[in-house]
Amino acid sequence: MKLEQIFQRPDPVIGVVHLLPLPSSPRWGGDLRLVIDRAEQEATALAAGGVDGIIIENFFDAPFAKDQVDPAIVSAMTLIVQRIMSLVMLPVGLNVLRNDAHSSLAIATVCQCPFIRVNVLTGVMATDQGIIEGCAHELMRYRRELGSEVAVFADVLVKHARPLGTPNLAVAVKDTLKRGLADVVILSGSATGIPPSQEDLELASEAAQDAPVLIGSGADWDNVGQLLQAANGVIVASSLKRHGDIQEPIDPTRVQSFVEAARQPLLAGAN
Repeated sequence: MKLEQIFQRPDPVIGVVHLLPLPSSPRWGGDLRLVIDRAEQEATALAAGGVDGIIIENFFDAPFAKDQVDPAIVSAMTLIVQRIMSLVMLPVGLNVLRNDAHSSLAIATVCQCPFIRVNVLTGVMATDQGIIEGCAHELMRYRRELGSEVAVFADVLVKHARPLGTPNLAVAVKDTLKRGLADVVILSGSATGIPPSQEDLELASEAAQDAPVLIGSGADWDNVGQLLQAANGVIVASSLKRHGDIQEPIDPTRVQSFVEAARQPLLAGAN
């Protein structure tokens, strides 16, 4: 697929809304209105700063369920996705952590979101939630059953995890696309806030051939221009937060600075 089919440009900047703890999660605060208010504020800040799309995650629900979240989380995320889609004129996707791809796809299909992110679509990863196995077999059949056109953005050798067996990035990228049927692949560093190496991005892009490769972590206004030379777009969260603190809300000024930095190589090329 081509990213401009969703984001109106081939090199999107996708900002992340990290939801405060949701009902049934360990740190749930008991007031969904507070969660919705912050989500709306962050989505508005991202839109005002010039991002091309938004992805919503239940980031503060850690420790996460491995592969199936509580129905209350699905209900809350559905409501929040609908609110944000009515608030901003941007493509909105979601990722139900840690790896509840079925719920992601169900919410996205019902709410008419164009894409989801799946952390482990293929392969087997050892994580802090335990062993997570790829879900491509079930997910792609579910997508067909729903008659859904939601695009699947899939991580390759996802952060906060290590593969069982000897990792081979090129093989993992090809398997994710050709055997897992992902539409887009995402490459991250080892943890939140850590970027992938330029070498790995180049290797992934070569293995992906015509399929898009997104940067999934660690981009900031200092490195994004360089990283995008070997990728087709970027998903960004940490560096957009106030003071760069993952716990803080999104700062629209930092969003604008990041978007400008991401566009700078293109602007320079145009001159």
